[in-house]
Amino acid sequence: MIPPTLVIFDLDGTLVDSRPDLAASVNHVRGLFGLPPLDLDTIAGMIGDGAEMLVRRALGDGCDPAGVRRGLDAFLAYYREHMLDESQLYPGVEETLDRLATARLAVLTNKPWRFSCLMLQGLGIYDRFEAVYGGNSFSEKKPHPVGVHQILADTGANPLAAWMVGDSGVDVLTGRNAGIRTCGVTYGYAPNTFDRHPPDVRIDRFGELVRVIGREQPGEITPSGRGSGE
Repeated sequence: MIPPTLVIFDLDGTLVDSRPDLAASVNHVRGLFGLPPLDLDTIAGMIGDGAEMLVRRALGDGCDPAGVRRGLDAFLAYYREHMLDESQLYPGVEETLDRLATARLAVLTNKPWRFSCLMLQGLGIYDRFEAVYGGNSFSEKKPHPVGVHQILADTGANPLAAWMVGDSGVDVLTGRNAGIRTCGVTYGYAPNTFDRHPPDVRIDRFGELVRVIGREQPGEITPSGRGSGE
């Protein structure tokens, strides 16, 4: 049995492989600005800090704020229509969420909240989560801990029995800033960022999360190397 706990998930690169649809949307915007398309891996490396930052990175430093605003509007309009064309759950996500049925589950992402909900609904897992918050839900995005603090308040969970699960150093810092444990997934978009911000635990497949959560007791930390990130 999985001990009662709280597991907070990142979305893109953790629960969902959304790279193809994000890449198509980014390249749509680049085309509008007369720029050539970027490859999937390059765009994947830009994901994780919200839609505006993704567009800003995609258009480059030479784009002025007004251009970024136009690009963001175009990106959101295109992505709204195409966000589920090719995006899909990573292997084992549905089965693992079922096996974590005794845990309280939530999503905290820098993706806009409405898009996050539509994606979770479209992929059939929205109802698994007690709380879903996006990059526009608060005045600060991850790695600020405000989202974790809100989810802890929503669920009444013990921080000593809470986890942040994500694919980047941003997620690790979010969990660390909130005083909860962290699990990094190495199959996502930015596993290289774990070199600077190592999570408490790393997993190569989503299904391994059951083993990680199941063997942990509140207050314990696995000896995988929590780093200061300095």
